[in-house]
Amino acid sequence: MQAYLLSPMAYIVMAIFLVLMGLSFSIVVQQLVRGAPGNDVVQALFASPFFWMALLITVPIITMRLFAEEKRSGTIETLMTAPITPGQLVLAKFFGALTFYILLWLPTLSYVLIINHFTADGRLVDPGILAGAYLGVLVIGATFIAAGLFFSSFSENQIVSAMATFATIAAFMLAGFLPWMADSPLLQDFTRTFSGYLHMNDFSRGSVHTQYLVFYISTCALILFATTKFLERGKWQ
Repeated sequence: MQAYLLSPMAYIVMAIFLVLMGLSFSIVVQQLVRGAPGNDVVQALFASPFFWMALLITVPIITMRLFAEEKRSGTIETLMTAPITPGQLVLAKFFGALTFYILLWLPTLSYVLIINHFTADGRLVDPGILAGAYLGVLVIGATFIAAGLFFSSFSENQIVSAMATFATIAAFMLAGFLPWMADSPLLQDFTRTFSGYLHMNDFSRGSVHTQYLVFYISTCALILFATTKFLERGKWQ
């Protein structure tokens, strides 16, 4: 966390992220002016293209240095010989990145407070729907951060790590449209399992499905486990 907060790049990432989410918020305001219901406000914030653009830009930058910089500077050898296990090292890197990711999203809570402040009854956005949306932000972001951590453990080149993470998020985002492209009902149901767009759309409506949580949490855990095993095999040398 100290490495993040003392780096100018962290504040550049924050600025880019808040600009993108600010554009999304401006769309929300326009919808409210046209008389859109309160539930549509959360969907406009979290199920819009700006949400995926924010992930595509911020997550690769957050994760690209986690192991790649350690390998480039030679400090990975010190870490691997320290009195900690590879699993502890992976979890420390992961939760540090995840904490910074959460810090990026905290200012967006002000959008909801602003909207509620200027409404007649002071409660336009349903708290349950908002909680579901932020839960989706957390589990989806955590999975992508785990993927970025995994790619960062492979190479000394931060750009390679960032591009691999970017490609993964982009592929997952584009896979969200497969249910509409498939002709077979069976194939449509299968592709819904990997449709990040549909998942986030449901989260932003307050519809939290257990299968979504199991999918993201288990995928995140599997990637972290694979990263740990990769380090244990000594391929960092």
